[in-house]
Amino acid sequence: MKHVRYLYAGRVHHGTVVENDLLLDESSQPVDVSQITFLPPVVPGNVIGLALNYADHAQELGLEQPKEPVLFLKSPNTFIGHQSPVVYPKGIDYMHYECELAVVIGRSCRHVKREQAMEFIKGYTIANDVTVRDYVGNLYRPPIRAKGFDSFGPMGPYLVDRDDLSDVNNLKLQTFVNGELRQEGNTRDLIFRIDELIEFITSFMTLHENDMIWTGTPKGVSHVYPGDVMTLSIEGIGQLENRIIAE
Repeated sequence: MKHVRYLYAGRVHHGTVVENDLLLDESSQPVDVSQITFLPPVVPGNVIGLALNYADHAQELGLEQPKEPVLFLKSPNTFIGHQSPVVYPKGIDYMHYECELAVVIGRSCRHVKREQAMEFIKGYTIANDVTVRDYVGNLYRPPIRAKGFDSFGPMGPYLVDRDDLSDVNNLKLQTFVNGELRQEGNTRDLIFRIDELIEFITSFMTLHENDMIWTGTPKGVSHVYPGDVMTLSIEGIGQLENRIIAE
């Protein structure tokens, strides 16, 4: 099932999507999506991002493939929903999208073994780890400034239940900018797969319900500008779309 959080008439609602992308509210009544504001499908505590988790992305940046997961935290001020604008900061040279499969944790867990890791997942959504390349480098580690601007964490539009994706390790990812295909990859090419990531992260910290793991992006990042529309697609989940506006 696909779950949606949205704002309507000043109140947060929780809906579900059925056949033909029809959105139903809590009373199973149809919702006019043109009248709502999409919100992130969950309210996460921690959002843990993965850097360089696709070998082809590391290669396009001229960096070595990591020997263990390279993690960072994505801050709550960045989180926005489907169709909300992403703000292009003043005075920067290079901003890009990053299409990522986002894992949503279903219950608290610590010291999870890889063999049991998938049992702790609630579901999946799409995340766009928007990044200013100007602030990536040895002087900007961890990449708080590069990835921490307001609106730099679109996610959604749906939370898809874990069991509705038959093979999460074989999902096509695509990014379109103004309808042009810019990025394409597949989760089968993850360096560290989801079960490995949960085992690694819970070896040193507790993950709680609705915490998220953004699993990294494949090659194909490119500069985007105010006025551009980013459309991120992941097989079995849907499409996350956000327009860029100037600050």
